[in-house]
Amino acid sequence: ILGMFSELKFPVPWGHVAAKAWGPSEGHPVLCLHGWLDNANTFDKLIPLLPKGYYYVAMDFSGHGLSSHRPAGAPYHFLDYVTDVRRVAAALQWRRFTLMGHSMGGSVAGMFCFLYPEMVDKLILLENLGFLLAPEDTEAWLESKRVVIDRLLSLEAKQQTPRARSPEAALERLLEANSHLTAEGGAVLLQRGATETPAGLVYNRDLRVRTQSREYFTVEQCVKLLQKIQDRVLIIVAHDGLLVPHKLDTRNQFVKALREAFDTTLKEHIQLVEVPGSHFVHLNEPEVVSGIISNFLTVQNARARL
Repeated sequence: ILGMFSELKFPVPWGHVAAKAWGPSEGHPVLCLHGWLDNANTFDKLIPLLPKGYYYVAMDFSGHGLSSHRPAGAPYHFLDYVTDVRRVAAALQWRRFTLMGHSMGGSVAGMFCFLYPEMVDKLILLENLGFLLAPEDTEAWLESKRVVIDRLLSLEAKQQTPRARSPEAALERLLEANSHLTAEGGAVLLQRGATETPAGLVYNRDLRVRTQSREYFTVEQCVKLLQKIQDRVLIIVAHDGLLVPHKLDTRNQFVKALREAFDTTLKEHIQLVEVPGSHFVHLNEPEVVSGIISNFLTVQNARARL
């Protein structure tokens, strides 16, 4: 029964990376990657609706969910999350597998594919295009890097202890920060995203995660990298999500160029599907995307360049 899951722990030099798994371990492997400040529970509602016979593993990135925080003084770089994926794949002894990522997890999945294309047979991106676009302005790019350093040093100077909240307040705070989440979806994330203490619930996530240093690409690089992935790729974007397909062209020239690339050079092996819903459609209304994902997982496409 896919509703049943088991907990996994993978040793790393600073502690462990936690994960949860559904399905038979001998089934075709699917690694699921959550979004920024979320955790593996983001897939709780979706995975039971997906094809049986697959082995689904949803991991918590370092500093998220039940995974260890990085050592004192260490910042969180985007590539560290990609390294987390490589570590988990090695621990599971997976040589080739499917990747599914939501939001930031999609960017991590995309980067992993660019670096290790031979290890990924299919790529599923939920509310993500597989990378982060660079700021158009050089000064804005420099400022983004400076902010990362300043925020990290400021956090270290404050030496804040995580704040305890009542279960109601913890959920309310989560929903305030995520307008796309329903109360039910927020409660699911909170189950893994907070720990009960005598003073109340304390969020598990590392405060330094907010200072994450990102990897940015230009549109030209994005197009070349997407062409480099010789896999079948499914991208699902929600009408009322963070990408809002019908409004993308007006946002900036980068996105316009990217849309043109999807309509021409990238069309051949990338399937772009728009669905009703918000940024957390896979958690709030999993049945909206489960059929699309199931078909993509099971179909054998003769044109796929695997």
